[in-house]
Amino acid sequence: MAERRMFTKKVTNDDEFISLPSSAQALYFHLNQEADDDGFNKQVQTALFKAHASIDDLKILMLKNFVIRFESGVIVIRHWRMHNTLRKDRYTPTNFQDELQLLGLKESGEYVLGCQTVAERLPQVKSEEVREDKVRLDKGRLEEDAPQSVAASNTRFKKPTLEEITAYCTERKNNVDPQAFFDFYESVGWRVGNKPMKDWKACVRTWERREQTSGSGKSTAGKANGDKYKRED
Repeated sequence: MAERRMFTKKVTNDDEFISLPSSAQALYFHLNQEADDDGFNKQVQTALFKAHASIDDLKILMLKNFVIRFESGVIVIRHWRMHNTLRKDRYTPTNFQDELQLLGLKESGEYVLGCQTVAERLPQVKSEEVREDKVRLDKGRLEEDAPQSVAASNTRFKKPTLEEITAYCTERKNNVDPQAFFDFYESVGWRVGNKPMKDWKACVRTWERREQTSGSGKSTAGKANGDKYKRED
């Protein structure tokens, strides 16, 4: 994957982008910085943490069509191909091929849902290289998913209701805001970092410890969640 990322002034100097809150602008730049060579990014929580941004900032970017979010939790930068054009020898196809197939590409270079297929405009890679990459990717997925599938069959995660979260917070007598907790994980598909959540009560306890450490009395842990919660699940 290429290490450099570019930005076009057609987007970042536009009045619609300039009018965004500074935290939303920072989040946009971080999402771009960590995106793959097709503009896809699944490290949303990490970007929120680095940008000191909130879920509201992500919702603004989605509402203003600066990013497109899929049901899988993956986001794609709408103007990615206006920002970046990579040579074939530096280009690595995205792993999120299912999401890529849902996108089209306008003449301006903007991603859209549906419309003309993106594949016609991507850097051309020899079919042998694609097959080799697919074999390596499939093998890696099998190795990664095998132990998880066994665990999932034994302890399948069930998304909690707001009432369950409220009851648990009341039981523990903590300062965690149940609504903020629910809204945050609802927006990221109940995932912690790159992985599906396993134990929501452990996440509540993590927020609780952060509240005790900060001493703020307000449930702001979700706004800078990052990957720090991975260790608790």
